[in-house]
Amino acid sequence: MQRAFGDVWGQAFREAAGDVPFAGRTDAWIVGQVAASQGVEVTPADVTRFRDAYLRHLPEELQKPGPRKGIMPGVRELLDHLSGRDDVYLALLTGNFEGGARAKLEYFDLWRYFCGGGFGDTAVDRNHLVDVALDAVVRSGGPRVHPAQAVVIGDTPLDVACAASAGAGCIAVATGGFDPAALCAAGAESVFQNLSETAAVVAEIERLTGGRVIVD
Repeated sequence: MQRAFGDVWGQAFREAAGDVPFAGRTDAWIVGQVAASQGVEVTPADVTRFRDAYLRHLPEELQKPGPRKGIMPGVRELLDHLSGRDDVYLALLTGNFEGGARAKLEYFDLWRYFCGGGFGDTAVDRNHLVDVALDAVVRSGGPRVHPAQAVVIGDTPLDVACAASAGAGCIAVATGGFDPAALCAAGAESVFQNLSETAAVVAEIERLTGGRVIVD
């Protein structure tokens, strides 16, 4: 992303990007915040130019080693289990640009588990993305469900807030730089250190979706 800021707006923007928090934010929000720090108001066309530059650099960056590069414990096992059920529909809810999310997940052979989702191409506030993700389930042939029948699994307090805003259940996982105490303080209904305990995570998903009151 820093390389893309440099391409589109110059070195000052590239350096400013290092001072903006990325965790849990949408990519469109990040672009707006970096631009605002430089006294510039971005347009939708600017976000598109940035996204295109970012997606040009991303394949190269994905080939580079990194200390946190890899699949977190239990993720593939959980996805294998859930994707084999006929009462579960998997969608993404992420602040990443759709093209960026796809590139990252295809690199680890994870994209194939999901029917689509809500992405950060145009959304500044990620709290709007639960409904977008649920719409993706419908477009893929799944049922129309109330947010109370959905569970958001995330690793930042902003993911917890997103679920609460929509009235969805939430499972927080402490693999993204926030410890269990911080995630609990944000209001997470359930917190795991990681997703390695597949049976326990599945049981919690079932509890949340089966025990929630649906209000129309």
